[in-house]
Amino acid sequence: MTRLRRRALVALFLFTLFIFGTMMGLRTLKPSDGFSDLAPGMDLTGERWERRRPAEGKGSLASAGPFQAASSDTKVVLSRSDRDYSIFYDVHIFYYLWYGSPSLDTKYIHWDHPMVPHWDPKVAAGHAQGRHAPPEDLASSFYPELGPYSSRDPVVLESHMTQIEAAAAGVLVLSWYPPGVADEHGEPTEDLVPAVLDAAQRHSIKVAFHIQPYKGWTDQSMHDNIKYIIDKYGKHDAFYRFRRSTGQVLPLFYIYDSYLTPPESWAELLTAKGSQSVRGTPYDGVFVALIVEERHKHDILESGFDGIYTYFASNGFSFGSSHQNWKAIKTFCDANNLLFIPSVGPGYVDTAVRPWNNHNTRNRVNGRYYETSLQAALSVRPEIVTITSFNQWHEGTQIERAVPKKTLTRLYLDYQPNQPDHYLQLTRQWAENFNKEKDKWLM
Repeated sequence: MTRLRRRALVALFLFTLFIFGTMMGLRTLKPSDGFSDLAPGMDLTGERWERRRPAEGKGSLASAGPFQAASSDTKVVLSRSDRDYSIFYDVHIFYYLWYGSPSLDTKYIHWDHPMVPHWDPKVAAGHAQGRHAPPEDLASSFYPELGPYSSRDPVVLESHMTQIEAAAAGVLVLSWYPPGVADEHGEPTEDLVPAVLDAAQRHSIKVAFHIQPYKGWTDQSMHDNIKYIIDKYGKHDAFYRFRRSTGQVLPLFYIYDSYLTPPESWAELLTAKGSQSVRGTPYDGVFVALIVEERHKHDILESGFDGIYTYFASNGFSFGSSHQNWKAIKTFCDANNLLFIPSVGPGYVDTAVRPWNNHNTRNRVNGRYYETSLQAALSVRPEIVTITSFNQWHEGTQIERAVPKKTLTRLYLDYQPNQPDHYLQLTRQWAENFNKEKDKWLM
């Protein structure tokens, strides 16, 4: 009798443990209440840590919007005789050039990112502070297969293009600052753009620009930035252009943190009557703004933007990144001739740089979180899907190859029981599915 009672207790314990583990896993697939846990003036973006606080925030099928595929500029299946697979130019992936290592940069850059203290001194006192110490201690919860690399390393760049091609993502969206300008913790990298374009071209990948905010950013300086990019890179074969339903074929620019600039200032650049207008000039383009709060969609329309993207890889993280809001955003975009580009990602964990932010972590659940995100994007029938990200290691959104790693002070997360290329392969599977589905939408 005692033996039977012991077995029953063990079985009950194991069953309870299974239920708890299942609930914790499923929690990562649901939206939270948005940014409610962030301090005023902070968000969790990749380029700048100090920000205005955004407000709180499975779409069903929606009709295809006004930005329909008019030619192979957007919905492209590229096949070559030397490959046994295709890549798709309606799958865009965010890419970062800000990493450095002593071999090529005299020091580690970004891998040694400081830990951002909590705004409440009492909370901050309970968490680690200081800088990371590469190569064993990186500002990342995962460890890259290539180690703490330099973005200047041509071998690394070639490996990245090979991985992006393997993932079937046809457009690399390059985080960009003007010459001589960098993010708070980095060094200028604009001089690397030609190498990126050349490497992308070798793999039939196109390059779009993700313009980052910087001190002194105005409609005039943005006009100068657009002119610079198009004049310098516009004739390169890897420079990405988007064909609109009107037949226009124009460069496409993602504008990060666009909401920090007033709509009336953007209108000077993006409306026909603006003092710095690019409309109808050789510097016209398709300009896509970031939506964080719900009210931003009206500001974006007033500003003269051509589209909206969501960037964040965390469901429930903001109004724009919450899957449940994508149907409404898509409906708004369709009604106002705007392009809606949802952003999906494999997970989110930034506690290596924000040790106090564990409550905003979104576990990968061996790829299920990514697949949930991708399915939510496909359900609103977008023209383009963006992936956050290829290599934003600080926020744990990367799909770049990662490996298990344990040091004296750190145990890194990894993709096990799957292989280092697991998220590259998932991306390819979903890119292929996206394009099969799109064939049906456009019939």
